[in-house]
Amino acid sequence: MTQTIAPRVRTLVLLLLAAACALLAGAGPASAHAAVTGSDPGQGAVVDKAPARITLTFSEQVALSDDSLRVLDPEGKRVDTAEPATVSGTTYAVPLHPGLPDGTYTVAYQVVSADSHPVAGAYTFSIGAPSKTSVSVSGQSTDDGVVGWLYGFGRYVSYAGFIVMAGGAAFVLACWRRGSGVRPVQRFVVSGWVALTASTLALLLLRGSFTGSGKVSDVFDLSLLGQVLQTKSGAALVSRLLLLAAAALFIAVLFGAYDKREDAEEKRDLTFGLSIGGVVVAAGLAASWAMSEHASVGLQAGIAMPVDVLHLLAVAAWIGGLGALLVALFRAPADTPVDAPAVRRFSQVAFGSVLALIATGTYQSWRQLGSWSAFTDTRYGQLLLAKIALVAVLVGVAWISRRWTGRLAETVPVEAPAVREKERVGAGAESAGDADVAAVGDGEAPVRSEGDSGRDTAAQPDSERAAQLARQQAARDAARQKRMRDADPNRFGLRRSVLAEAGIAVVLLAVTTVLTQTEPGRTEQEAKAATSASASSSADTGASGALTLNMPFDTGGEDGKGIVTIDVDPARVGGNEMHVYVERPNGRAFDIPEVKVEFTLKAKDIGPLPVVPDHIATGHWSANGVQIPMAGDWQVDVTVRTSDIDEVTVSKNAQIG
Repeated sequence: MTQTIAPRVRTLVLLLLAAACALLAGAGPASAHAAVTGSDPGQGAVVDKAPARITLTFSEQVALSDDSLRVLDPEGKRVDTAEPATVSGTTYAVPLHPGLPDGTYTVAYQVVSADSHPVAGAYTFSIGAPSKTSVSVSGQSTDDGVVGWLYGFGRYVSYAGFIVMAGGAAFVLACWRRGSGVRPVQRFVVSGWVALTASTLALLLLRGSFTGSGKVSDVFDLSLLGQVLQTKSGAALVSRLLLLAAAALFIAVLFGAYDKREDAEEKRDLTFGLSIGGVVVAAGLAASWAMSEHASVGLQAGIAMPVDVLHLLAVAAWIGGLGALLVALFRAPADTPVDAPAVRRFSQVAFGSVLALIATGTYQSWRQLGSWSAFTDTRYGQLLLAKIALVAVLVGVAWISRRWTGRLAETVPVEAPAVREKERVGAGAESAGDADVAAVGDGEAPVRSEGDSGRDTAAQPDSERAAQLARQQAARDAARQKRMRDADPNRFGLRRSVLAEAGIAVVLLAVTTVLTQTEPGRTEQEAKAATSASASSSADTGASGALTLNMPFDTGGEDGKGIVTIDVDPARVGGNEMHVYVERPNGRAFDIPEVKVEFTLKAKDIGPLPVVPDHIATGHWSANGVQIPMAGDWQVDVTVRTSDIDEVTVSKNAQIG
C-alpha cells in the first residue's frame, strides 16, 4: 500500500506547487499601496500661466528622494529647481523655473509608501495650450523586471519560512513532544529557519534597487544598503535577523537538551520556558511585518498592528502545524509514530487558530476595504474573496481530517528487543539469520546458512556478526511495523485528508502573499474617486483650468522677503477653492502672522470681496466656497504681514470665469 501511495503523493504535491507558482506568476506587478489622490495642476489641466510649483497629494505618507518628483518640458528637459519638500502631511511639492513657455509638461514621480512599497507614475498638464511632447510615460512601474520578481519571490519564501518554523515548533511543543527527537520533523523546522534567514538577507540586499532604479547591478551597492538601513523597512529586516538568532538558540534547545531530558519534572519546566520564549520570539518576528507594511499605516494603526501579529501567529500555528503533521504521518520512523492524541491536540489548536483568523481577518477586511462594493470592484477585494473561499475549503477538509482522527487506531507499541529476541530464540529461529544468532547465544561457532551470500562468515568475530544480524532483524521488524501501521484504513484516510489540506494551504499562502503586495481596496477606490473628480473639474473649467498667481513680496523687515502663490480652482463663476502658499526665495515654506486676500472687478465696480483663509500647514492657507459673482478681469490683492508692524500688499490681475 505504501508503494502505491508514494507516487500519488509526489504527483499531487508537484501539481499543487505548480498551481501556486502559476498563481504567483500570473499575479503581475504589485499595485502601488499609496495612490495619488490630488495634484496641482491636475491631470490633463490647461493653465493660463506657468505655476510656481507642482504639488501631489497621496493617500498616505511617502518617503522622498532627490529625484522623487521630476517635471519635464516637451523636450524632456527637467524644469524643477530643487528637491521635493513636504507641504503638509501627505502633500508634497517641487518648485519650478519661473516663466516657463507654453506647452505640455510631464510630472513623473517615484516614491516609497509608508507601508514600504514603491509607487511610480506620471501625468501631464499644459501651459497656455497643449503641445506635442517627446517624453514617454509608459512602463513606469518599479515592480517590473528581474529585481521586482526576485523581491516578490523573496517575500513569499519569507512568509513560508516563518510559517514552517514557528508552526512546526509549536506542533512539537503543544501537540507531539516525542517529535523533538524525530529527524524529519527536525529537518522540517530547521528548513523553515534557513528559508526565512536567507530570504530576509536577500530582501535586505534587493530593497535599495527595488525602491530605486530596479537594476540588478545595484543589488550589491553598499551606499544603497546604507540608505535602506535608515528606513523603516530596513529596520524591520534587521530586527528580523536579530530575532532569527534567538530563534536558532530556541531550535537548538528544542531538538537538543529538551529531547535528551529524562526527568519528567525538569522536562515540564523546560517545556514551559520554551513555550514562553517561543511565543515571544515568534511574536517579535511577526511584528517585523506588521511594523513595516499595511498594518502600520492608515486607520487605527495602533490596533491594526497587534491584530496583524495575532493573525500571522494563527496562520503559522495552523498551516505550519499542518505541515509538521504531514511530515510526521509520512516520514516518522516506525518506532515513533504520531499517535491519535497528538492529532487530536493539533485539531484543537487548529480550531482555535481558525477562530482567531476569522476575528482578525474580519477586522482587517473592514480596514482595508471600507465598503461592500470594494469586494468586487477592486483587485484587492477579488483576491480577498479568493482567500476566503480557500479558507472555507481548507476548514471543510480539516473537518474531514478530524473525523478520521476520531477513528484512528492506536499504534501497536514497539516490543522491547530483549523480549523479542527471547521469543525468537525460544521459537527455534524463523530464518537462517535467526539460527546464527541462536548459535552465537549458545556459545557455538556460527554456521553459514544456505541463503547466505556465500562469504565465509565463520571468520568474522561473533560479536560483529551478531550485531549485523541484529540490525537486519531490526530493519525487518521496522518494515513489518510500518506495513501494519499503514494498513490501518483510518490512518490512510487521515494521511490523504492532511495531504489535501497541505496542498490547499500552499495555494492559500500564494494568494496571501499576492494580497500583501496589492493596493488596498479602500485606497484604490479613493484614487478612482479623486481621478473622477479631477476629470469632472477639468471638463467643467474647459481650457482655463485652475488659476495660479505668483507674487514676490518684501515687507522691509527681517525675513520679510518671499513669494506668495494664490491658487484658485476652478477659477470660474460661482464657488471656488483657494489655496495660499508662502515661501522664502529659496523655495522653502514658512509661516507668517497673517495673510488676507481681496478680489476686485473694477470694470463693474464690484469689490473688494475679502477672503480670510484658514491656516492648514507650514506656509499653507486655504478657503473653500470663495464666490466669484461674474466673469471678468479681476484684481487679486494679497496682504502679507511678517511681523507686528511689517506688512505689504501685492496685486495681480487675472481673468476669472
